[in-house]
Amino acid sequence: MTEPTAPGTGAARATRHGPPVRVPLLRRAWWAVLDWWYAARWQLRSAGPTTAEDYRTGDGQPVVVVPGVYETWHFMRPLMDALHDAGHPVHVLPVLRHNLRPVPESAREVLAHLDEHDLRDVLVVAHSKGGLIGKYAMTLPEGERIDRMVAVSTPFGGSVYARLAPVPHLRAFRAADPVLAALGRDLAVNARITSVYGVFDTLIPGGSELAGATNVRVPVGGHFRILGAQQTRDAVLDAAAG
Repeated sequence: MTEPTAPGTGAARATRHGPPVRVPLLRRAWWAVLDWWYAARWQLRSAGPTTAEDYRTGDGQPVVVVPGVYETWHFMRPLMDALHDAGHPVHVLPVLRHNLRPVPESAREVLAHLDEHDLRDVLVVAHSKGGLIGKYAMTLPEGERIDRMVAVSTPFGGSVYARLAPVPHLRAFRAADPVLAALGRDLAVNARITSVYGVFDTLIPGGSELAGATNVRVPVGGHFRILGAQQTRDAVLDAAAG
């Protein structure tokens, strides 16, 4: 079934569930080139200022953004801009730096930030590994401060590429990794998660569908460039509207 995620152009549509989409090899290769180019551009932009005080204004539900591995919060700016324009105060966690630490450790940093700023009824908006961090935080007792999460391109079921990774913080994305496997068995918070993902993911060929969650597939290819797509912004705003 195909549904619009928000009013707007006919192209800004998302599929909720639905069968896998078969993408021709040449198109996947081209999307992969565009994806890595997008990631390289945002790595350069991340060399800018490391504060985001301007995003903290607004009367809407507070938002905390959690980027993926090797990413700073700057990668999330396309979604941050949309959420802030919609009235949400948006918080970032510079303490995560490039997000190389284990998921449990980073999840506790998220919860410490919520406690320090007395944030409640929080919406977590995450990308990739950030979604694992967000879900882990939601499963802890202190996670009651989190209302729900929108995760974009998160490897909830792991990635087949992780077993080939040369460093431990990438091998942690194996489906058999103890932390990831435990998160997969814990279904209690899944109903409060919206998983947004594209028709093809450069790094997660198995996709990001999460059992019991609201799964939204947008017509975009790539792991990184999905963050800058209008369809993704529409899907995130739709989920943020509740």
